[in-house]
Amino acid sequence: MSQLPTQLLTDTWLNATWEEYLQVVCDRTYEKAKSYYYKGRMRLEMSALGNPHSRDHAIIIYAICLFAGLNEINLDSHDNCTYRKTGYEEAQPDVSFYVGENAEIVPWETTIIDLDIYPPPDLVIEVAYTSLADDKGEKRLLYESLGVREYWIIDVQNVEIIAFEILDRGSRRIDRSQVITGLEIALLETALRRSREMNHGKVSAWLLTQWQS
Repeated sequence: MSQLPTQLLTDTWLNATWEEYLQVVCDRTYEKAKSYYYKGRMRLEMSALGNPHSRDHAIIIYAICLFAGLNEINLDSHDNCTYRKTGYEEAQPDVSFYVGENAEIVPWETTIIDLDIYPPPDLVIEVAYTSLADDKGEKRLLYESLGVREYWIIDVQNVEIIAFEILDRGSRRIDRSQVITGLEIALLETALRRSREMNHGKVSAWLLTQWQS
C-alpha cells in the first residue's frame, strides 16, 4: 500500500519506492510535471515556467545546434526527455544532447530512454528560475550518478551558466565545453544577456558573426 500522501507536495524531494514513483508519474494529475527519482526519493516539478525560463530554454538549444552545424559536429538534441535506469534513477532534464558517435544511437521511435540499453546523454542542461539550489545540489549528484559527461545549469535570474564536467562520479567547473569542442561558455552567457534586450532572431545573427569570423 502506498505511503505517499493523497495530495503530493511538489518542487521538493519525497521518500518513495520505485513502484510508488511509477504510480505517480502515470497519474494524469501529474502528466505535465517534470519528474526525478534518486536514492529512494522522488521530485515532481509543477512550477509555472513563464517567459524568462522559456526564452532561455529556447535560445540555448538554438545556439548549441547552430554551433554544431557550423562546425560539422554530430549532435542530437532532446527537449524534456525522460531517462530511466529502472528501479534506481530517473531524470527529465530541460535539455539534453547526444554528441559525436552517440548522436544517432537512440532510435527515433524511442519514448523513455532506457539507460540499461542506451548510454546517458553527453550533455544535460537544467534551466533554473526557481530551482537553482536543487539544480546545483541533488540534481547534480543525480547526473553524476547517471554518468552524463557534462552538466550545465542556466541561472536565469543572474544570467549565468554554471557548467560542470563529470568524471568518475564527481564534477568540476569548466569554462568551455569538453564534449562540444570549441564552444565557450562565456560567449553563450553573452548571448543570454543580449536576449534580455533583443529578440532571438537578432541574437542568432550576432552569434553567426561571432562564429563565422
